[in-house]
Amino acid sequence: MSFTRSFTRFGATALAALTLSVALSGALAAEEFQLTSQSMVEGMQLSTEQVFEGFGCTGGNRSPDLAWSGLPEGTESLALTAYDPDAPTGSGWWHWGIVNIPVEAAGLTTGASGTDAMPEGAMELRNDYGSLGFGGACPPPGEVHRYIFTLHALSAKLDLPEGATNAIAGYMINSQTIATAKLTAVYTR
Repeated sequence: MSFTRSFTRFGATALAALTLSVALSGALAAEEFQLTSQSMVEGMQLSTEQVFEGFGCTGGNRSPDLAWSGLPEGTESLALTAYDPDAPTGSGWWHWGIVNIPVEAAGLTTGASGTDAMPEGAMELRNDYGSLGFGGACPPPGEVHRYIFTLHALSAKLDLPEGATNAIAGYMINSQTIATAKLTAVYTR
């Protein structure tokens, strides 16, 4: 009889611990650092709005809307990069870079790049097309390229020189990154 009671007591304790563990993991998952968009879907084709106008491409060249949540503790600023690792350059292609996005910002509206809609204090970098701000997708014809949008939670605000390249910004971003959230879309023409 005592064996049965002990086993029942142990089973009830184990069940309670398992229930608590599942409840806590659900709460933690709800706080996960996430990057989302209404104009892009993970793994799907970008719309014509996010395609470059030039280099043989015809598009709106408008930056997508982005929203984020679940910033990790210790985040002092945010940085956003948009990168095509499939570009035939040997080093990929930087489509967008923004540093010093304030932690109070919860996202960016469609077409915010290069406008007053950018969060105050945020600094857009020169893309690989040679212009400041967002430069849309424009892969060689027949190729499918990935466009990786990465939001970096940083432990500090970055002190970059005027005209900083994506390489130096990437170095500084990576040295201060606490966590990242990603969204990857594709495009082919």
